[in-house]
This record gives sequence, C-alpha cells and structure tokens, in this order.
Amino acid sequence: MRRIYLDANATTQVLPEVLEAMLPFYTQRFGNASSIHQPGQQARAAVEHARASVAALLHCRPAEVVFTSGGTESDNLALFGALQPASEIARGDHLITSAVEHHAILNAAEELERRGVELTVLRPDRAGIISPESLRSAMRQNTRLVSIMLANNETGVIQPIKELAAIAHEGGALFHTDAVQAAGKLEINAKDLGVDLLSISGHKMYAPQGTGALYVRRGLHLRPLLYGGSHERQRRAGTENLPGIVGLGRAAELAQEYLQTGGPQQLARLRDRLEAGILSEVPQTEINGEGADRVVNTTNLYFAHLEAEALVIALDLKGIAVSGGSACQSGATDPSHVLLAMGLSPERSRASIRFSLSRTTTEDEIDAVLAIIPEVVSRLRALSPAWKSAVAV
Repeated sequence: MRRIYLDANATTQVLPEVLEAMLPFYTQRFGNASSIHQPGQQARAAVEHARASVAALLHCRPAEVVFTSGGTESDNLALFGALQPASEIARGDHLITSAVEHHAILNAAEELERRGVELTVLRPDRAGIISPESLRSAMRQNTRLVSIMLANNETGVIQPIKELAAIAHEGGALFHTDAVQAAGKLEINAKDLGVDLLSISGHKMYAPQGTGALYVRRGLHLRPLLYGGSHERQRRAGTENLPGIVGLGRAAELAQEYLQTGGPQQLARLRDRLEAGILSEVPQTEINGEGADRVVNTTNLYFAHLEAEALVIALDLKGIAVSGGSACQSGATDPSHVLLAMGLSPERSRASIRFSLSRTTTEDEIDAVLAIIPEVVSRLRALSPAWKSAVAV
C-alpha cells in the first residue's frame, strides 16, 4: 500500500543529508567534546560548527545557542530557569502564558504555580490570536516572564510576537517564545522579534528526535535544570549528544537553503490546494483558525458530524497519516485544548483533523489524498446518526 505522510507537525523524517553528516560521529569521530586530546577537539569543532549553523538560522550569536534534548527541555529551561517561586520572605514571580500553548509550556507553568509562581493564562480570539491588549492588561509589577508560542502546533496560527515582546519589555518582563513549529518554515530573527528566549526542536525540522536548542539572549542568566559539568557554558550539564547536535546543525543549514530558495511558498501552494480541494468536495467542512496568518504547511479542518478519531483511523487504513491534534496527546479522549480555548465547541473540536505537510510532500500525493478523502468522509457520515438527522432536516 502506498503511504502518504501528512503529520509533519508530529515529527519529520531525518533527511538523507542530515543522516550522512551524523554517521561518522557514531563510529569514527566519536570523541567527547570536553576532552583536550585530538579526538575530543575534533568533536568540539563539530559542536561549535553546528552551533554556528543554528545561530545563523535564528540570526543570533553562536554563544546564545544552548543545545538541549528537544523542545520540551528548551521550554522547561526557559521557564524554570527564569522564574523564582515565592518564599517566606519574598513574593513570587508572575508568569503570563496562553491557553493555546503546547503542554511543554502549560504543564511546566502549572508546576511552577504549585511551587509559588503566580500564573495568568491568556485566552485567544476565535482565530486563535492572543491580542496585545489582553497581554497589556495582564501585566503586573512582579511579571517576570511572558511565554507565547510563535506558531501553533495544531492550527499553525502565527502570533504577533514582536508586538507582544515589546509590551512585555515595557513592563520590565522577559519574553520567551516556543518556535518549535516555526523553525525552518518561517524566517526567524531573534533580535528583530525582540525575544529573550526562543525554543526549537530538531525532529520538527528534519533532524533526529532527542535534539533541540534554546536561544538565550546575551547577558541573560538562567538557573540550570541539570547540575553536573560545565557544559554549554554552565547552562546545561551533561556530555553533548554529538551525532544529534551535528544533525541539528546540518538541518539548520538545509532549512536556510530551503527558506532562501522559495521552499515555503511552494509548500503553501500545496497546503492551499489541499484545503481548497477538501472544502469544495466535502460538504460542511471549515478551517479552524481561518483569517489568521498560519505557517505554510498546516491546516486544521472541521468535518461536521464526524469523530476525528474515526477519520484518522479510516484514512490510515487507506495509507494516509494525519492527526486529530498534538501527537503528545495521543490516546487522549478529551477534545483539543487549543480549539476549546479558541471558543470552539467540544463537538467541533472532536470533529477536527490536522493536516501538516512536509518538504517531501508532492503534488501527486495531494492529488491522491483529494481522491480518497471525499469517499472516506461520505462512508463514515453514512454511519453517523447525527449526519442522518442533519440530512433529513
């Protein structure tokens, strides 16, 4: 059976060029980057080359890049490293985040609240946007950190980060953005955005799983999550994942080439073709997040009178991989927290599917998907009592 993968926001394949760059560091150039002998220094040179490549992608200084195990660790290092809980003698810091964040942020924020950090969670409008006015109203004297994601993992909606960061700084707070779903799809300039902290993840941009990075603005001190050696300028203890870091660096180089040669525009055309085809051929379908700027590869569609889980399974049986929401919530029966936060009903949230294309998606694959989806949806709706009632009316 032909397999078509449209779940790139969950993870991407490791590109051949990335794997090729990594392989020597498993068997031939395997030194510890902290060792002073020649194999160690070769490893150190490879780490620093990768650091420079990631810095070039983010338009920042290499010294501002901290390598981590992925987006979750980067998010946690940003939040736990920047915030001080309440103590017997001092009031705790105040954190502002949004209701549409990834659970790497939301669960970390809840844990910080349990430890004494004050927490405010902003709600978006129906398009999924956090308004600058809502952030301004939420700022307090003890607001230490604002964390709002750049691009949403479920809807692809892009937030007005530059404006939000300026408001945070006006109030004396730091600003962090989870850019996991934006890296390699949008041009990212950390300085121009005005952020102090920015997270990326390797496996969302064609590098291996278990790799990531956190941009930390020069001069900003974070308390480490891990204690041990003085790796990563004492910001992240532990022997560097040498092959993974090399892979992330190579993926960053390929992402730059992709951004500079019109790759995102081509991917947007494929995404738009998929959207338009489904909306025209399948009745009672709508775009979640319509009207907002979205990353070029993502569409989240509502199929009335269907259960997303049933549609995901039915499409998988036809060889098409899609998602009902965040892969980190697989197995969850609750409706998407992102769609609920946007004011959509639980019924609509449970009937919505995410399609996320990759750089390897082809026009032929989109045509094949458009030939399959109407028949699958029609068959599932024929089994739905709600659809039968709606049609009868």
